[in-house]
Amino acid sequence: MDNRAYWVAFNTVKGIGAVRLRLLLDHFGDLSLAWQAPQEAFVAAGINNTVSDAILQRRSSLNVEEYWEKIQAAGINILTWDDEGYPNRLREIDQPPPVLYYRGSLVFEDEWSVAIVGTRRLTSYGRQVTEELAASLARNGITVISGMARGVDSVAHQAALDNGGRTIAVLGCGVETIYPPENRQLAEKIMSAGCLLSDYAPGTPPDAKNFPPRNRIISGLGLATVVVEAGERSGALITASFAVDQGREVYAVPGPIYAPQSKGTNKLIMQGAQPYISPEDLLSLLNLEMVEEQKTVRTTFEIDPFERDIIKIIMNEPLHIDDICAKSNQSINIVSAALVMMELKGLVRQDGNMNYQAIMESRPLYDDSDGK
Repeated sequence: MDNRAYWVAFNTVKGIGAVRLRLLLDHFGDLSLAWQAPQEAFVAAGINNTVSDAILQRRSSLNVEEYWEKIQAAGINILTWDDEGYPNRLREIDQPPPVLYYRGSLVFEDEWSVAIVGTRRLTSYGRQVTEELAASLARNGITVISGMARGVDSVAHQAALDNGGRTIAVLGCGVETIYPPENRQLAEKIMSAGCLLSDYAPGTPPDAKNFPPRNRIISGLGLATVVVEAGERSGALITASFAVDQGREVYAVPGPIYAPQSKGTNKLIMQGAQPYISPEDLLSLLNLEMVEEQKTVRTTFEIDPFERDIIKIIMNEPLHIDDICAKSNQSINIVSAALVMMELKGLVRQDGNMNYQAIMESRPLYDDSDGK
């Protein structure tokens, strides 16, 4: 049986998230062994009694093989930390989800993606901005990420599809469940040009408590998050907060000061989010004006070890080329040549003053020092 079946099994246990699953991996080395272990072994691995009791209860009620076959029969794809296809940018966030479920396709090109989120009660202004932005991203080969909720999310997905682009919907339930139900036709279209994705196991129903945590995946998949319209208590603000914590760019669409749907976005701008002005401005700021060329170069030329070293050097903050030379102990000629190629690959961008910032990290699945 596929070892991922045991990742899925543990994913159905309440209390087992990224941190505790890593404890199990470190202790047992293999989740199939962990699934068969006695309670004292879980305690030895650092799992408390409450969660170890939950494991034992779930183990007694779940036939792993039957559950796995049911998932496969439903056409649901699985990705774990151990899989090469796990989205690179999502690997970078704090406590990335151990298991991803999706229906449709995830492809290499989805690394070039932007999240669009906002209120369910969008105005005509919000609709116009969302449609224009999603259409522009799609035409430039950039995947649109959102949550398939009513309002801004649905409009963003549809506009991306209408313009021949890819789009990914991150759900707050199992991927076999379409929510809201009126989006069933939209969901079918998304699966033909992208995917429905979730870290919730199949069978998980839509629940209000599920949606805020899933927002970390929406922001985590995207290079940046654009908040179109949001009230003062909008879930889109939670997505923006996750994006900030993840070191991602946040853009907010300015709006009338008296409009309820703009109170959240205007507040984000006051707090430091960049105002979204136009698709062209966004593409320029994110170095996304030549995405197709970047994809071609990245496909032709793999990321070499020195480029990975540079990414690590500038991952946390932009640095001047002279500082990169000093930290890498390489000459200006070698570093400059590497940075030119990295710009072509879409790995870094520079602000015009020879300060370089990493756009995406290309590290292994997880390293032993991050505690995940």
